[in-house]
Amino acid sequence: MINIRMDIRESIRQFLVSSGYGRIRLKAVLFDMDGVLFDSMKNHTLAWQKAMAARGISADRNEFYLYEGCTGKGTIDQFFRRIYGREADEKEVEQIYQAKSRFFNEMPTVEIMPGIRDILFDLKKYGLKAILVTGSAQHSLLDRLEKEFPGVFLPAYRVTAADVKQGKPSPEPYLRGLAKAGVRADEALVIENAPMGVQAAVAAGIFTIAVNTGPIPPQKLYEAGADILFPDMLSLAAVFGEIVGLFKEEYLCQERRSPTTSE
Repeated sequence: MINIRMDIRESIRQFLVSSGYGRIRLKAVLFDMDGVLFDSMKNHTLAWQKAMAARGISADRNEFYLYEGCTGKGTIDQFFRRIYGREADEKEVEQIYQAKSRFFNEMPTVEIMPGIRDILFDLKKYGLKAILVTGSAQHSLLDRLEKEFPGVFLPAYRVTAADVKQGKPSPEPYLRGLAKAGVRADEALVIENAPMGVQAAVAAGIFTIAVNTGPIPPQKLYEAGADILFPDMLSLAAVFGEIVGLFKEEYLCQERRSPTTSE
């Protein structure tokens, strides 16, 4: 616990220096959905693989982990640009995404991520807002949010694929999340599990916690800009209260170091 605390403290200090914020007053936590709230990525990747195969496109299932956070069109365009040298048209996107959604809905119901309830308990304890920022438009999961997390991810505090022009890694989804929360980038942190999601959060200027809940090499998440990395949600849940406490501590330390108006 001591080493983890020191690592987190150092990550916060480095972020304060690199961002130039000088202080952080934590008010909100922005969550990705797939791989953070729900253990759904195994189903998503298989559904994408099947949908692409139905279109005659051979795809490595693990490749879809790298595109998590993109809109459906963004994921499809990754393959179309590489194979056909162009983006998919509206009809092609609709056909492939409908097939993907159908395959996903035929699979067993996904479970919530172990540890997420503990993290949300800490959010309530410290009076922090919870904001959903997902590149997904998968209604079978979005419709479960209120049932699994009652009163937490209210519709007014959600950003989905339908709300943005550009998906992750563009900062737009997280900038919209900040706006919905009514907070600045130096008043929030992000919990993400995908490189493109991490890039989006970092581009929005937010302290970013990466949780490696898939088969992605850890270095990919650091290269995307993650401020700190956990191997799974349970590991994060075990110290999340510590993290919130350190943000408050670092904020106070920065205030004490700040020159007074009389100097």
